[in-house]
Parts: sequence; C-alpha cells; structure tokens
Amino acid sequence: MKKNLKIVVTGGSGRFAKSFKNLKSKYRFFFPSKRELDITKTSSIKKYLKLKKPFAVLHLAGLSRPMEIHEKKVGESIKLNIIGTANVVQICEELKIKVIYMSTSYVYEGVRGNYKETDPVLPWNNYAWSKLGGECAVQMYKNSLILRACVTEKPFVHNKAFSNVKLNFIFHDEIVKIIIKLLNKKGIYNVGGKTQTVYKFAKKYNPDIKKIKSVGQMPLNPSISLSKINKTK
Repeated sequence: MKKNLKIVVTGGSGRFAKSFKNLKSKYRFFFPSKRELDITKTSSIKKYLKLKKPFAVLHLAGLSRPMEIHEKKVGESIKLNIIGTANVVQICEELKIKVIYMSTSYVYEGVRGNYKETDPVLPWNNYAWSKLGGECAVQMYKNSLILRACVTEKPFVHNKAFSNVKLNFIFHDEIVKIIIKLLNKKGIYNVGGKTQTVYKFAKKYNPDIKKIKSVGQMPLNPSISLSKINKTK
C-alpha cells in the first residue's frame, strides 16, 4: 500500500504557510481557505478532512501579530487560538489524523534562558497564553507533535531591535526545512536558530537597524535549548 503523504495546512493563506507552498518535498500539501476549512466550526473541519483524508494536519491557523491584539481582543484570541485548536484536535482524534501544532517558545518564563522541553512553562503575554491553551488540547491527543518555535518573517519587519533580549529567531523559509524532518515525530520539540540577541540577529540582515533595550516589553532571556532537536539530525 502506498504511504499516505498528504498534509492539510490550516491557515493556508497566512504568511507562514506561504513558505510551505514553495517547498520541494515528497509530501503533498493542501492549503484550504477559511471558507473551505473554518477552525471555529467542527463541521467545516470534519467535512474538509474527510474529503482530503490526510495523514496529518499542520495547524498554523490562528491569531498572531501584532502581539497587542491578544491584550485588546481577548475573546478573539481565545476563540481562534484555544477553541479553534481544540476543534482541530477533536476532529483529528475522531478521524485518526495526526496533529502537528505550531506553538511558541514564548510559553517559557524568559528569565534564565536555555529552556528545555521538560522545563516548566509560564507565558509572559496573552499571545503565549493562547498558544499554551492550544497546547493543552494537543497534548491530550497522543498522535501529535508540538513545535515550540521561535520564528519571524523575512525580511525582519522592525526598524529597531532589542540589544538586551536573547532568543532564537529563525526565518519562516528556514524553519520549514526543519519541520519536514520532524513530521514523523511525536511529543514536544523546541525549534529555532542560534541563541543571540534580537539586535545581533537583525543587524545581519539590516545594517542600519536601530539598537534599543527592553524595559518590560519582553523578558530578557526567553532563549531555548535545541539539544533535543539536534539529536534528531
């Protein structure tokens, strides 16, 4: 029997999903529009997944930036990132389809850095709380993979960068290549780039970027350990 290599990508019209559209891979990706697959409606999810019969759903849909929107529109954040994810998991569990969930490294407290997947979590903003809320549903379903990613758009969208905040930024087009190698894994994996300040990361691509310091806007060291994922390469 030929192996099922079909993957449905929620949030197919989003910034992150575009990186998968240009990827050369043995996997066959499907990018449904919101009209075709609405994560707020279990009937919509079920109808589309029964039609495509994928082996996995890569769940990218949800509310992301600007970060302030999760403070201003708490209900919308809950509806999309927590309830929407729970809906996806519910239907995938029913249809025996794997869930691959894009979470965030921001679920860690951000004080001491080098956080491992087994370390306690304590989100520092509402966006991270909403992603952790989604994680709760995903972790209840054993046929799943959670990727706590530290990812950003290319080119770097800001004209200023923190010189006192360490993390593991990696661009969308780079992280998709890593994700492809993890598709058959289960559990939780940190995913990102080299540990460095935001300013050092951004300056490599924009020599004119301005240096600023975080004074409460972000924790100073939300960097993650990549030791687990490095062992899979």
